[in-house]
Amino acid sequence: MSDAQYETPPDLLYSKEHEWVRIVEKSTVTVGITDYAAKSLHDIVYVSLPTVGLEVKQNSVLGSVESVKAVSDIYSPISGRVVAVNTELSTHPEIINKSPYRDGWIAKLAPRHIDEELPSLMKPPEYAAYVKDLIAQKT
Repeated sequence: MSDAQYETPPDLLYSKEHEWVRIVEKSTVTVGITDYAAKSLHDIVYVSLPTVGLEVKQNSVLGSVESVKAVSDIYSPISGRVVAVNTELSTHPEIINKSPYRDGWIAKLAPRHIDEELPSLMKPPEYAAYVKDLIAQKT
C-alpha cells in the first residue's frame, strides 16, 4: 500500500510518532522511521543510535535523527532490549532518506511484551489514513 507521496509497506506496523516495526520472528523485531518522517525531515545528516543492550519501554526515546531542518527523537514502538543497531547509519545517515524501510533500519529489539503492545500499533491502511489526515490538516 502506498499513497502517491509516501510509501507504506504492507508487512509493517506503525506508530503515531512515525516509527515502523517489522516482526522478524517473535524473538526479534526491526525498528525504523517511516518514509513520511524521512521526507518531512528532508536531508538527514546525523543519527544517534541506541546502545546494544539498552532496555527501552514502549514510546520511550530510542535515539534521534538530525536533519538540515530539525532534530527529532526516535521513539521505540515496543518495549525490549536492543540487540543490534545499524552502524552503517553512523557514516551514511542519508540511507534513511533513500531506503527507510530496508537499508535505513535503526535497531533490532528483543521484545518484552510483544503480544500486549502490538495491538496499539497501526496497520498499514490505518497509518496511511493517519498520514493523509496530517497532510490535510497542514493545508
